[in-house]
Amino acid sequence: MANVAKKVSWSGRDRDEDEDEERAGETTPLLNGTGPGAASGARQLTPSSFLRIGQLSNVDLNEDIRELEAELPRQHPNEIPHNEKLLSLKYESLDYDNSENQLFLEEERRINHTAFRTVEIKRWVICAMIGILTGLVACFIDIVVENLAGLKYRVVKGNIDKFTEKGGLSFSLLLWATLNASVVMVGSMIVAFIEPVAAGSGIPQIKCYLNGVKIPHVVRLKTLVIKVCGVILSVVGGLAVGKEGPMIHSGAVIAAGISQGRSTSLKRDFKIFEYFRRDTEKRDFVSAGAAAGVSAAFGAPVGGVLFSLEEGASFWNQFLTWRIFFASMISTFTLNSVLSVYHGNAWDLSSPGLINFGRFDNEKMGYTIQEIPIFIFMGVVGGILGALFNALNYWLTMFRIRYIHRPCLQVVEAMLVAAVTATVGFVMIYCSRDCQPIQGSSVAYPLQLFCADGEYNSMATAFFNTPEKSVVNLFHDPPGSYNPMTLGMFTLMYFFLACWTYGLTVSAGVFIPSLLIGAAWGRLFGISLSYLTKGSIWADPGKYALMGAAAQLGGIVRMTLSLTVIMMEATGNVTYGFPIMLVLMTAKIVGDYFVEGLYDMHIQLQSVPFLHWEAPVTSHSLTAREVMSTPVTCLRRIERVGTVVDILSDTSSNHNGFPVVESNPDATQVAGLRGLILRSQLIVLLKHKVFVERANLSLVQRRLKLKDFRDAYPRFPPIQSIHVSQDERECMIDLSEFMNPSPYTVPQEASLPRVFKLFRALGLRHLVVVDNRNEVVGMVTRKDLARYRLGKEGLEELSLAQT
Repeated sequence: MANVAKKVSWSGRDRDEDEDEERAGETTPLLNGTGPGAASGARQLTPSSFLRIGQLSNVDLNEDIRELEAELPRQHPNEIPHNEKLLSLKYESLDYDNSENQLFLEEERRINHTAFRTVEIKRWVICAMIGILTGLVACFIDIVVENLAGLKYRVVKGNIDKFTEKGGLSFSLLLWATLNASVVMVGSMIVAFIEPVAAGSGIPQIKCYLNGVKIPHVVRLKTLVIKVCGVILSVVGGLAVGKEGPMIHSGAVIAAGISQGRSTSLKRDFKIFEYFRRDTEKRDFVSAGAAAGVSAAFGAPVGGVLFSLEEGASFWNQFLTWRIFFASMISTFTLNSVLSVYHGNAWDLSSPGLINFGRFDNEKMGYTIQEIPIFIFMGVVGGILGALFNALNYWLTMFRIRYIHRPCLQVVEAMLVAAVTATVGFVMIYCSRDCQPIQGSSVAYPLQLFCADGEYNSMATAFFNTPEKSVVNLFHDPPGSYNPMTLGMFTLMYFFLACWTYGLTVSAGVFIPSLLIGAAWGRLFGISLSYLTKGSIWADPGKYALMGAAAQLGGIVRMTLSLTVIMMEATGNVTYGFPIMLVLMTAKIVGDYFVEGLYDMHIQLQSVPFLHWEAPVTSHSLTAREVMSTPVTCLRRIERVGTVVDILSDTSSNHNGFPVVESNPDATQVAGLRGLILRSQLIVLLKHKVFVERANLSLVQRRLKLKDFRDAYPRFPPIQSIHVSQDERECMIDLSEFMNPSPYTVPQEASLPRVFKLFRALGLRHLVVVDNRNEVVGMVTRKDLARYRLGKEGLEELSLAQT
């Protein structure tokens, strides 16, 4: 195995946090190529170092890095080696499978019908609270962005108007670029130095979380605060970003916090919703939060549910659908209510969503059968442009991972992009001679520049505005509002700016920039068609702007079902459902032929062990014996405390699940599998001293309850923080009551697709492999399955590394 250095990624820098953070053992790489960490030197990995039980643990994963740093001087290399054929061992899995031990079963049996109804009512209450708070966060973002961006554009517009008459427009350019760079600098600094996981839209992170991968800090209160402040500053700073994508992450954080009834960041426990303190329940609420975020962003409750189903959730059921839809509706209603009061038309709930695309008039903008091939062709164009966008962003992200890995460099890059964006916008507006009459125009900040009185520069409509308003203008401005050259130049420039911007260390979404690029070339396409058809009524540029926007966004993110419904709900028009669906399907098929979607690409770039719906199609030749991790560290049903402490303290293994076998004194007998116990459970047992002296095997200490385990969730203390005396090491610990007596097992001859389906469908973290005598021979974990991938030359096996 080659030398592999620690790689920088979504959050990945080594930080000395407070004790709680260290206790959490959560400093690992994150998504988006934005993490500011640096390599700690290379280490030699041998097969024995990773072919163990999957290296899953809740202990401090930085221990080995700190030992390495003690030997090597701390340094920041100029380049961090990166190989996309790696799978990171540092990502932990979540325990989506309930441990049905005696404590769990006793509690469930005690729950009568009334108690069950109470739990169900609590679920609905939590979903309502998720919707309300997500809607309020969306209102806050919208109002602050509107006011700050309005102030910036008024200042710059006044300056440009003043210097157009006097001469000296270079000062206006300097002012615009300085304002942008200053605002973005603040937004980038809070992300880079305080919470790197808040970078980007957050959709890849939430997608991984719902898939069962533990992404550190992803659903923390601090992440939410930085995300909200960061996205406001990114949009106000004039970057080619939108505020809609981060709403999904914000909704997920709100859901995770409310459902637990406490905040580890604020160190407050409100003693409510204790029943939901486990990964399974938390996952369902995070799905609802993601849907509520989409609903608040686009005013699309059904689209939010479908987004959560298509892009987010890996596990689904019928009851969950109804609760998620309820949270989405409440989110839209809250946003509507607050914004209607803010805009002075109280209780008018007719314009939902942070971005409202406006209603399309069916009479003016209907479509005919001969336009269907044209729409399909636009889907092909969108797929090709989307694939080009993703390919360029892939190489850019690789460059960032290798070279731009210090926080200060990331801030400088973000400021550079902000200044360049302002400069490009100014130069394009300055060079454009596309003047349009100002009467009846919906332009918020019309720039006259060198146009005649009563006219404005139409290039400024696209550049001198927030991206959301530019999209709506391109959809609804009457024919003749834009010169084809204006649209062509804008599309070209904004395409590269948006590509450069995605992956910066700022909170930002890719939805709106993608829609804006597509709306621009779609409108240009419509204008070209009207020229070719001598101004036929069906060639309305606004309609083609809508189709272009759908094609471009579909080509980049590869969403189909949910995006169709979001576009229909945001335009308030069902008529365009079929053409939008055709465009999106075509864009996805064409884009997938070249390169995968943007979110999947970033997940793969960061070596996350992400499990797709199905195993690789050519993997039937592999069996559980070939993919499992071995040797397995097993525990006896009645085990010596010292043995347990030594196993948990072994930093070379860091196993998270331990098969429990029968305590047979006779070594000739087979030690058959009796259950499975988790590291977190063992740590709670040691913390509460649940062990007895060898001479007396009756339990005299107070009996643990499930509440003791929930109180320690989700940040279980590391084994190093638990003191066990020499006398206590000789005591015995009985695991019978706490282990899961019925873990899922497979025979060693089971095929990889069968193992994959069982693992993926049930949301497992450990799958025990047994022989025909029920003796443990291996363990299958997420990494064992994720390392097999279908490559260009067939089935390939990724290397496992401590990256």
